[in-house]
Amino acid sequence: MNTLAIVLIAAVCLAAAYLLYGRWLANKWGIDPAAKTPAQAHEDGQDYVPTKGFTVFCHQFSSIAGAGPVTGAIQAAAFGWLPVLLWVLLGGIFFGAVTDFGALYASVKNDGKSIGLLIEKYIGKLGRKLFLLFCWLFTLLVIAAFADMVAGTFNAFTTVDGQVQLSEAARPNGAAGTISLLFILFAMVFGVLQKKFNLSGWKATVVGLICTVAALAIGMALPITAGKDTWTYITFVYIFFAAVLPIWLLKQPRDMMTTYMFIGMIVGAVLGLLVAHPTMNLPVYTGFTNEKLGNMFPILFVTVACGAISGFHSLVSSDTSSKTIANEKDMLKVGYGAMVLESLLAVVALCVAGAAASADGTPAAGTPFQVFSNGVAGFLEMFGIPLYVAQCFMTMCVSALALTSLDAVARIGRMSFQELFSVDNMASAPVWRKVLCNKYFSTVLTLLCGFVLTRIGYANIWPLFGSANQLLSALVLVTLCVFLKVTGRSNKMLFPPLVIMLCVTGTALVQRTIALAKAYAAGSATFLVEGLQLIIAILLIVLGLTIVINSLRSYFAASRNSEKAA
Repeated sequence: MNTLAIVLIAAVCLAAAYLLYGRWLANKWGIDPAAKTPAQAHEDGQDYVPTKGFTVFCHQFSSIAGAGPVTGAIQAAAFGWLPVLLWVLLGGIFFGAVTDFGALYASVKNDGKSIGLLIEKYIGKLGRKLFLLFCWLFTLLVIAAFADMVAGTFNAFTTVDGQVQLSEAARPNGAAGTISLLFILFAMVFGVLQKKFNLSGWKATVVGLICTVAALAIGMALPITAGKDTWTYITFVYIFFAAVLPIWLLKQPRDMMTTYMFIGMIVGAVLGLLVAHPTMNLPVYTGFTNEKLGNMFPILFVTVACGAISGFHSLVSSDTSSKTIANEKDMLKVGYGAMVLESLLAVVALCVAGAAASADGTPAAGTPFQVFSNGVAGFLEMFGIPLYVAQCFMTMCVSALALTSLDAVARIGRMSFQELFSVDNMASAPVWRKVLCNKYFSTVLTLLCGFVLTRIGYANIWPLFGSANQLLSALVLVTLCVFLKVTGRSNKMLFPPLVIMLCVTGTALVQRTIALAKAYAAGSATFLVEGLQLIIAILLIVLGLTIVINSLRSYFAASRNSEKAA
């Protein structure tokens, strides 16, 4: 089948879903453009910052469009491209976008409270503590997986016959790393200019594009050549500052610049598919069982996470985006719109991988990032862009997919840890509690634990990350069901995704735990790799079950419309 036809079908389905189903949800739940949002009520210049709708959309999209849409879609294509396409479309429209929009909506309607605080309000304090612990453990997995991925992408060295040496072929990697560092500098300049001159609309776009092009040009001309370990340290230093600096100074402007790059990447890929219109060489369907991945259920649904549904998205919606929404009418494009655009990115990645595969259906060699990056770079070269420039641009784009999630999750991890130990009256709290709730201490501790987990390696963490991510989405859906019930709003549309995701993630985590236990019992495992994974997997199962049982009790005990009546 022609890859262009697949992308067009997907684009039409996703656009129709936004215009029809997304707007139906907004009307069903109720949007009040005249309401005072949490960003306006609690403006503090740090986390609560009233922001233009497009800027919040850029923050949401670039934060959620991490490695998942590319990595998950290409990995899961081992089952065939049709199952992946169907799950991305159905999951994105009826599962992921609904969850993201619901989490953002509930948070904005509850004074900008995070999902953890919403659980305390609607389910109880025990549920809140358990959920925040679950969230914090989950952020450690994300930090470890994505930091390892980014450092590996920027690595300019290779090992030949046991000797580590500089690779000329990896020169674009060093350039991409340099561009990333310059992005941080120019993003802060962009943020200051936005704040000082109140830039918005086309003016903000022009300044943002100038900063983006400047970072790309200087980084390509003066690449830094460093190894994976060095880039790991640099990555953690960056996400420390992203976690503690005011959101308007670094995170928001960087997200806007990154979104411009992502749009260029998607447009380049689509134009390449339009001009070359290559055939989808990957098989349509390979069978229910794959020798490398396992059974399609539940593996397909946890491998393709961010492109269809992701619990991490809900944390971004409630922990950061909800605190910057300046008008409730922006919630639809931020919550629902950003998710369907990410689903389109997953479809594009699938088609690029299909075009790169050989005629007999053999997938292209390399990691999913490399397959996608090389494929789109080849498309860009067709338009007269020098190969080195195209490679630098695409390497930067795919690394930015992970970096934008990294800086968001570092901030969320810090906030989850703070909320875990915070009390209503912090002024009279004991010293130890104040230390744990200090944003610098909580950030350092979170990143230190994430750094330890990077020693396991991205490939080993990814299966556990996928399962935990989808379980997190199920926990968020339970909370949203309670919120909608007690506020007298319709929640029936959440039941199918809730039940399906509980079945999927429960099965996946149990299977992963059994496999790790068997490997450990057989003596083929180490404590640092399989041992840590086994401990985390058991913790996630216990926490998840406890939260679900607690939440379901609260749901059936709650009276419909009780909060509105009160």
